[in-house]
Amino acid sequence: MKRLSGDMLTGIDVSNWQGTVNWSGHAEAGVAFAFAKASEGADYTDEWFARNWNGMRESWIVCGAYHFARPKGDPIEQARHFLGVIRSAGGLRRGDLIALDLETNDGLRPERVARYARRWCHHVERHCGVRPFIYTFNTFARRGHCAGLGEYPLWIASPESARGRPAVPRPWSDWTIHQYANTPLDRNIFHGSRKELTRLGFHPR
Repeated sequence: MKRLSGDMLTGIDVSNWQGTVNWSGHAEAGVAFAFAKASEGADYTDEWFARNWNGMRESWIVCGAYHFARPKGDPIEQARHFLGVIRSAGGLRRGDLIALDLETNDGLRPERVARYARRWCHHVERHCGVRPFIYTFNTFARRGHCAGLGEYPLWIASPESARGRPAVPRPWSDWTIHQYANTPLDRNIFHGSRKELTRLGFHPR
């Protein structure tokens, strides 16, 4: 991502592990964007997703949804399930973000994992016009699990790095979101403005 401005947005990401999230409190504390887990595999739905999705929206936080990848399963089936979960929670609106959480190989070889991810992303992009973020970490990517995904924005989990200075694994040349802390909550930054961030999200055709 080209650094188009000097702005820095802060964000968080959550799942069912957090339980009830005080979205208005986070918004007042300066959280500008967030991702909530929507689904995993082909049939798991995060029980808190709909509440999180609507809580983010009501608090004027840029909304993001992520799918936890299970590469051993069918990527198209999983992508359909993910998009269905979002529809059930109220659907996508202009500027909403989507991500694939790619951090387990399910015992498969890297090229199989990368092929799964490419097919999942292509399906999502074709059906809703959003280019997903890829959430991953350095050692996983460097083993080849993310081959061919360099066209998608990188959301890098690197809490060991200084805030805004993560190492960037191939096939990427730059990061877009940096998860720089994971206790007591996953915290992220985006180097850019709200307008630049929502430009990477959903835009009705």
